[in-house]
Amino acid sequence: MCGILAWFGADGTDVPLDGLHAALERMRRRGPDDSGFWHEDGVVLGHRRLAILDLDHRAAQPMFSSCGRYGIVYNGEIYNFRQLRDELGARSVIFRTTSDTEVILELFAREGEAMLPKLQGMFAFVIWDRAEKRAFIARDAYGIKPLYIARCAGGLLVGSQVRALLASGQVSREADLGGQAKFWMLGSVPEPHTWYRDIEALPAGHFGWIESGRSKVRRWCDIAQAWHSEPAPAKVDVQECVRAALLESVSRHQVSDVPVGLFLSGGIDSCALARLMMETGAVDLQCITLAYDEFAGQHDDEAPVAAQFAARNGMQHVVRRVGEHEFFEDLPRIVAAMDQPSVDGINTWYASKAAAERGLKVVVSGVGGDELFMGYSSFRRLPRLLAMRRLAGMIPGAAAGIASLGRWKAKRSGNPRWRHLGDWTTTIQRAWWLTRGVFAPEELAGVMGEEAAREALSGFDVDGCVDGISGQLPNDPKLALAQIESTAYLRNQLLRDSDWASMDHSVELRTPLVDTTLLQALSPLFPRFAMHPGKRLLAHAPSNPLPTEIVARSKTGFGIPIGRWMAKRWSRPVSRWAAAWTKELVPLYESSA
Repeated sequence: MCGILAWFGADGTDVPLDGLHAALERMRRRGPDDSGFWHEDGVVLGHRRLAILDLDHRAAQPMFSSCGRYGIVYNGEIYNFRQLRDELGARSVIFRTTSDTEVILELFAREGEAMLPKLQGMFAFVIWDRAEKRAFIARDAYGIKPLYIARCAGGLLVGSQVRALLASGQVSREADLGGQAKFWMLGSVPEPHTWYRDIEALPAGHFGWIESGRSKVRRWCDIAQAWHSEPAPAKVDVQECVRAALLESVSRHQVSDVPVGLFLSGGIDSCALARLMMETGAVDLQCITLAYDEFAGQHDDEAPVAAQFAARNGMQHVVRRVGEHEFFEDLPRIVAAMDQPSVDGINTWYASKAAAERGLKVVVSGVGGDELFMGYSSFRRLPRLLAMRRLAGMIPGAAAGIASLGRWKAKRSGNPRWRHLGDWTTTIQRAWWLTRGVFAPEELAGVMGEEAAREALSGFDVDGCVDGISGQLPNDPKLALAQIESTAYLRNQLLRDSDWASMDHSVELRTPLVDTTLLQALSPLFPRFAMHPGKRLLAHAPSNPLPTEIVARSKTGFGIPIGRWMAKRWSRPVSRWAAAWTKELVPLYESSA
């Protein structure tokens, strides 16, 4: 895992070398093992390397193809690179390294953009064509690895981090009001927006060409289509298909020249992955669990369950305790690492800190399991809520009663979002927004200022906003919700948090449950997943299924007691800790940018 940087200037533009070196240095923790910087007329390629595959300096970047025409800077892992390497070898390609980087480079030299569907893994890269004087940029279909494009006076900047692009001194810090408004309402900035007007994310599953300082972007893969697939025949054994697909994904995600560890909670996702990793060859698996004194003796404390599970399965296990003092001591670094403001991610930052303390450079995470296997309680609650709301619409006066209930609940709880109860329970998009939201639209003037809020909310519509993020939804509310969670919450919150939080400790985080090949294998089975509630398909995927005490254990999430710690700091109770934390976070973020 790495940090990449590229600059493309208009003809005759001076290369801002000092600023570009500063931008690359800003990503040192993404790649402490090596650094590379190359430039010629109108182009600069920079790279910070975290060595995972082919640890030799020969695999450093920027790397150039054997013909010398193409140069690449790349962030990610291609898990099927050895298979692709063998196929290229059969076409008389001679390799100088054993890295996946060279495989991408030589595959592109022969197939161009048509290669993208062949890449199994997570990736963001820039390839410069020295003959045509243009660049090819691309990002994986889920959006696991970030890639940002910034407009600047001399041309375009491309990189792995928003903060790195800002560190160049070439990019305006003018606010993207639309992106900021959505952050206040959802807790993360949805792509292609960022916090800043002149920086955009290359959307997940997109590629583009940059030529003469201008970019043209197109989609190459849309994971949303997975929830619109033709259902598998009834005779298909769903459990067996899930098991086979998961074994393949877990096996792929262990390809590495360094040890691979695991974030282990007491939940189904990570425990299932632990057993599947052992089935597919993991030896002396190192597992890490976070624990907090505030949760001791409570259901939220995952450490005892995780420790018991690890002991029964012969795994190396470390419980890393995090306390209030350490949190406030680390807070400046956490906020400085946060590439865009996020209401979440601190849990992953501490888990990654613990991994780095153990000398691990690669860890597996169970992120994505709830989206894939419909594990959130919302998959049960929201379809029922919509059905009840439709019934209420047939009863005279019921809609007015629901609206009145919402106003009462808003007043009682101090949360204005409940005022929208009557209107935001009529579609799955609105119901999701109601449950995932942080601030209500009418609160934005208080956090953004009246003028900015008015401009940001001009034409705002919940259905349109969610559809713009997630695409057209299937009619089945559970499938629709799975699509929304995967293309909105998972992509814009969990995966982005996983990236900045892990990379700040020079740790590569891998996600076997967030994998396009796995998604394609399982998508015809999705209509039948609702018949296996509680993520039982995942729990029963290992040859030795998970024990009842883990399967039946109610969900705790990957939590951290920020609300309690902040309440002490503020010397007052906090009923809406996410909203309060968000207001605390933004000034810290902007002052550290």
